[in-house]
Amino acid sequence: MIENENQDSIIVLNAGGQYCHLIARRVREAGVRSVIREGRLAGSDLSGAKGVIISGGPNSVYEPDAPEISDAIFNTSLPVLGLCYGHQFLAHKLGGTVAPGIHREYGEATMEVIGQDTILSGLQPMERVWMSHGDEVVVAPQGFQVLGKTASCQVAAMANVERGIFGLQFHPEVNETEHGRAIIENFLFKICHCERQWKPENLIDLLREKIITMARGRNVLFFVSGGVDSTVAFTLCSDALGPDRVRGVFVDTGLMRKGERDEIAATFMQRGWHNMQVVDAEAKFLAALENVTDPEEKRHIIGDCFIEVQQNLETELGLNRENWMLGQGTIYPDTIESGDGKLAATIKTHHNRVPAIQRMMAEGRILEPIRDLYKDEVRDVGRILELPDSIISKHPFPGPGLAVRCLCSPDNVPVKVSQELQKLVFTAGLDGWMVPISTVGVQGDYRTYSNLVILLGKSRTLEEYSATGRRITRELRKTNRVAFLVSRKPYVDVSNAIVHRRSITKERLNLLREADAICQTMLRREALPDLVWQFPVILLPLSVHGGETVALRPVSSQDAMTAKHANLPMEFIQRLGQRLIELDRIEMVLYDVTDKPPATIEWE
Repeated sequence: MIENENQDSIIVLNAGGQYCHLIARRVREAGVRSVIREGRLAGSDLSGAKGVIISGGPNSVYEPDAPEISDAIFNTSLPVLGLCYGHQFLAHKLGGTVAPGIHREYGEATMEVIGQDTILSGLQPMERVWMSHGDEVVVAPQGFQVLGKTASCQVAAMANVERGIFGLQFHPEVNETEHGRAIIENFLFKICHCERQWKPENLIDLLREKIITMARGRNVLFFVSGGVDSTVAFTLCSDALGPDRVRGVFVDTGLMRKGERDEIAATFMQRGWHNMQVVDAEAKFLAALENVTDPEEKRHIIGDCFIEVQQNLETELGLNRENWMLGQGTIYPDTIESGDGKLAATIKTHHNRVPAIQRMMAEGRILEPIRDLYKDEVRDVGRILELPDSIISKHPFPGPGLAVRCLCSPDNVPVKVSQELQKLVFTAGLDGWMVPISTVGVQGDYRTYSNLVILLGKSRTLEEYSATGRRITRELRKTNRVAFLVSRKPYVDVSNAIVHRRSITKERLNLLREADAICQTMLRREALPDLVWQFPVILLPLSVHGGETVALRPVSSQDAMTAKHANLPMEFIQRLGQRLIELDRIEMVLYDVTDKPPATIEWE
């Protein structure tokens, strides 16, 4: 046990940002201990630390409920780095000016590097950075030098070298900032003079110890989906507590991919896990989802159905609540998007964060051994545990299953022709339509629930569509996702399309399962999986003649906190679109070219 966990560490002050934990992780990856704290600190809370990083957050510095950051950080000699909201806070607190930007910046931006002497040391004159903000610093405080700017943000980086205070409007912690890790290392080693001492090599042993401590002699009922997260968590529990104290359950919700139940059962049998049973609950889940169209309501219903299955199992198996816990394969992005923490905004509620689960957490009856890890870290743990590659390399699949990929609508609504949109896309030689079906996004650390835009244009590259999409989501309010039309039935005119009143049915799920199976099969056949981190296939109730639209959402990512649309060959995309359009009820096929932010990976 470390007597002072601040010793030689970097304190990450949580301002409610989606990437707070990712900042701490990047510091650890560089070999330096990191500790996350809330903003209100006394000077003694910083004792032993080497520096402070203030995270981003969803608030404006002018809002009455904006995160409070202690003045104690200015009363020490510790270097301070503010990121996004932290950057704006520093400017506001020290006499600069913060104001709403003329254009919001979400996603990739190009920054001109003006000063390279300290935190931006070693960077190129023009750098690719990742933005997610509405407000911006328009005037740096007195004594600060502007180190970088973009076309939309004149103070993208600033520094008071003498005081050791630095601010960056962009996010160096995400993979999409080209030299973000170099920037963080500049702060750690050139400014804070840290040493590489943090070596989390004993992670497996620490996780097992955590499980034993949290279980406190109790047994564990573990819901397993067959994905890498729940499988790793289940394996850790079985290893730590012994298989006699851990009972695994696979619930067939009717919301799984084609053939997935059989594949999962075979995998667990090969592993030799006999402490596993299958529960057929398709009728329960589909009945509960009947006529439900709201995405958040769907997630809550699914979470509640899992709780019902759990309670029924407790009764059936005679499990004593005093001696049993519920195990979950929750990972860190789940907790962040669900608004975990005092300041974080809720992006979307994951099924393992519904109120019933929250109550069990308050009672100390939930065991989540990997809740502080990211997807790639979970995969690393899986490799150490010698799990089969078929599980480790499996594309992530949402806990609520196809329910959040089968979009619904409470009304019949035609697509919209927006003059503002037409002006934006006309210069790119494209047509565009606003689709009145909302999808979930994350913009400026806030949840957004905004419209989809469809683009149409011949002989375009993915980057051309994506560039137009970035401009649309930055300049056009109430938009957070853009897709282009890949293929359509000969008789389909997008301008006459309607979003039809529709909810989840077994017929729609089967159509989505078939489309998803075609996409996964063709991707493997073309040896393209390495280009794709996750490949959601979405069903939309959008059509001209009462059918459906399929949207393809392959993305590249490392940890799900940020993502870029996958750069698949256009020729492959077109062939895939032609194959999908052959399905009877499919009228159109779309390809999502939106990054995260401003859009989440899943549409709901």
